[in-house]
Amino acid sequence: MIRTVVFDIGETLVRDDRYWAGWAEWLNVPQHTLSALVGAVVVQGRDNADALRLIHPGLDVAAEYAAREAAGRGEVLGESDLYDDVRPALTGLRAVGVRVVIAGNQTSRAGELLRALGLPADAVAVSGEWRVAKPSKEFFEQVLRLAGTPANETLYVGDHPANDIGPAAACGLRTAHLRRGPWGFYWADDPKVRSTADWCIDALHDLLPIATREKWTNHPRV
Repeated sequence: MIRTVVFDIGETLVRDDRYWAGWAEWLNVPQHTLSALVGAVVVQGRDNADALRLIHPGLDVAAEYAAREAAGRGEVLGESDLYDDVRPALTGLRAVGVRVVIAGNQTSRAGELLRALGLPADAVAVSGEWRVAKPSKEFFEQVLRLAGTPANETLYVGDHPANDIGPAAACGLRTAHLRRGPWGFYWADDPKVRSTADWCIDALHDLLPIATREKWTNHPRV
């Protein structure tokens, strides 16, 4: 059975509305303009930071991030940024003895903010602290160390095919593709995603029956 469920962060647990709104304000463009550009890079399979570089070609995203922080306009993360099913789903998994881990591509500051929310999780880690990021193999090796369970008993849940599902599966983890956020919705019915993911889900509540099921079955949509 599944002994550990590991969650991606952006557009899996946390809505990215405020994240992109902050960048739009900083770059002095309408929010809908940046949202449209994010959508454009999504369908092209590109890094989401490329949306920012379409506004300012050659933009040093790390330097701009530091400038935002220095100006007091950096990352903010609160309860309202969580999807409604996050706390109930994580609580339900822990109640049946499943270890819950949160691990995604985020800054060290985001890691601090997540921990401050007191989510029902056994561990929280981010790429900014590990110095390795998805989709690298090293990231998922770190995930397994933190999970403390064999790869085939560890389920990684995420919305992004290239960052979450593909590389996690390549490292032997079980995977669940979540139909949520731009990447999740756009790639949900892609044949390669459906064939790679062990499960395709519409909400985090779908994980409880998966984690407690004695025999794994691959469903196009739970």
